[in-house]
Amino acid sequence: MNKKRRNWAPYLLILPSVIYLALFFAWPMFRALTLSIWDSDAILQLREVASDDGASAGTLPRGTQVTILERQGNVLAEEDLGQSNLITEVWFLIRGEDPDGQLVEGWSQEARVRVREEDEAGRPVSGTIRRKLAADADPLTDLYAEPSVVSEVVGKLDASVRVEILDQSTLELWYRVRGEVNGNTEEGWTRSRFIRVFSDQETGRIDRGNAGELTQRYIQRMVSDRFFMPALLTTILLMVLIIPVQFVLAIIMALIIQMQLKGSTIFLYIFAIALGVSDLAVGIVWFAIFTQNGFLNSILQALGLIEAPAAYLTAQTRHWIIVAIWLAEVWRATAIVMVVVVSGLQAIPNEVLEAAEIFGAGLWKRIRYVILPMLRPSLQVALILRTILALQVFAVVIALSGGDIVTVLANESYRQYYELRNVNVAAGYAGLILLLSMVSAVVYLRMVRTQEEIE
Repeated sequence: MNKKRRNWAPYLLILPSVIYLALFFAWPMFRALTLSIWDSDAILQLREVASDDGASAGTLPRGTQVTILERQGNVLAEEDLGQSNLITEVWFLIRGEDPDGQLVEGWSQEARVRVREEDEAGRPVSGTIRRKLAADADPLTDLYAEPSVVSEVVGKLDASVRVEILDQSTLELWYRVRGEVNGNTEEGWTRSRFIRVFSDQETGRIDRGNAGELTQRYIQRMVSDRFFMPALLTTILLMVLIIPVQFVLAIIMALIIQMQLKGSTIFLYIFAIALGVSDLAVGIVWFAIFTQNGFLNSILQALGLIEAPAAYLTAQTRHWIIVAIWLAEVWRATAIVMVVVVSGLQAIPNEVLEAAEIFGAGLWKRIRYVILPMLRPSLQVALILRTILALQVFAVVIALSGGDIVTVLANESYRQYYELRNVNVAAGYAGLILLLSMVSAVVYLRMVRTQEEIE
């Protein structure tokens, strides 16, 4: 008996879509949500020795005051150069004659060598040993086997001895620090890049960590932001004002086109004009209408209805800004809903509509009992699409109010990211927009269900 072969064609056809959704939707969404609840540098892990491979000696939270107990330099990788708060020191591998006339070779700190000669690339090639100024200091300069003061001393050089510079190495300072958290004392080594050293050079503060933790700090900062509630309320208000009006207009426009009246094609072109205009352009057009020297004031003055131009788009006339945004959004996006409704109307069989008309159903009854119930799948799509667009309204608000007098959630996400450089709070706003979109989609799918879905 032959084993039935699996048909892989459907899986291969859907694979590009799955990859696309994973790379350009699921992963960015996951990263954005993670930014809003994950503090990537909240905790500093201390080491028992001055090495990343050392065992953990405890943790301290960012902002903890610490005492610096000891310092040590470790070789720094080139890719780590440029880190903030990075404290480095340069060591030279030098060769010269010791007081006994023997050639010795070892590492010395840059501060102990005065560079006298450099090659064409600017690298030091020779110099002299600096003289120690302290009266009680050892006049000889120690040479080490490794670029570290804790390594073995392999020789000594007297002051003013000429040396050959063979190599150089950049070290990052490590600090052994002690701090207190929740009544417990933690002590261990960490890189200088994580510590803000105070002027006394003996104390400091943990400037950032090297490990993360879940946090509500960014969400709390978003909620406590003075623009949060105005942005949320304005966004919800615009949704309530825009969506019902758009759906009524879109259904009327779709019915006009579907009736195939003489010249209905012209109506389709007129209705679809807004689809070719960008959000920002729409905002600028309606700004030109409502500004003090705009078309609305000019028309009203020409008709004698007002004596002087009225100021609509000011901080004192916030309600007029809401009206302007509402009108601009209704004009801009109604055509999108209309296209979805027209596609749904075209899927309704003409025989059904003709039968309803034969049985005496007028236009209103046909719309209420035949067209709207059969349009539910299309209305679901249109409602979800339009709600998402209403939550994302941004450019029109910027053009009409500057984003300060009237603000929305999308504008606050932009403000946090671009102006305040706070990526985490911006991600919090973006996550809230996503949450509202998903909740509204579920509500619409439950409210506007087809008979098959109900059963």
